[in-house]
Amino acid sequence: MLELSGVTTGYGRTMVVHDVDLTVPDGALTAVLGHNGAGKTTLLRAVLGLLPVRGGTVRLAGEDVTALAPHKRVRRGIAYVPQGQQSFGQLSARENLQVVADAHGRAGRRRTDEALDLFPALRELLGRQAGLLSGGQRQQLAIARALVTGPRLLVLDEPVEGIQPNVVTEIYDAISTLTAAGSLSVLLVEQHIGYAVEHAAEFAVLTSGRVAHRGQGGGEGASADARKALAL
Repeated sequence: MLELSGVTTGYGRTMVVHDVDLTVPDGALTAVLGHNGAGKTTLLRAVLGLLPVRGGTVRLAGEDVTALAPHKRVRRGIAYVPQGQQSFGQLSARENLQVVADAHGRAGRRRTDEALDLFPALRELLGRQAGLLSGGQRQQLAIARALVTGPRLLVLDEPVEGIQPNVVTEIYDAISTLTAAGSLSVLLVEQHIGYAVEHAAEFAVLTSGRVAHRGQGGGEGASADARKALAL
């Protein structure tokens, strides 16, 4: 689904990410791990087209999208959920979803129902102002809103930071349901290992903007492998 080959990017003359190769297979989750300042979010910005790629290529479903503007990448099936449980705080949860669903007609309404099936607790909160939801509820809403667009690739930037453990489990269970069905590929950036490596088909550890380690996800052995790489 997504293939990065030798991607180098940064800000102005300062390169932050160097020669990164990364693949997100169809219907699978790939996790990018690393400490603060490792270049994780910068890499995502290059994938989304928010930063110019100074070297290498970005391919989506076999198409070279390296030079495409962000909105054109969105049209090709990329959805992005940034850090911070972002929502339209003054709107209700229902209105947050409807803003997106209305742009997609009948398919948007169907996808809204499907997203709420993944996060059933949100159904009881649809009338509540989004700004009054808990952090975990806002994050579920943000992911549900992204899913309403019908993406082929969902990009998540530290989606469970500061969220209560039971909601973390619900979020990863929902992601696993989608990837297991083969309907979605996920690129996940995380500082914390836990669920990320457990649910990932593969993972990469970034250090100073370079891939310092790669591994296969799943199980305690993978988590230990990732922790060891992060400790180096």
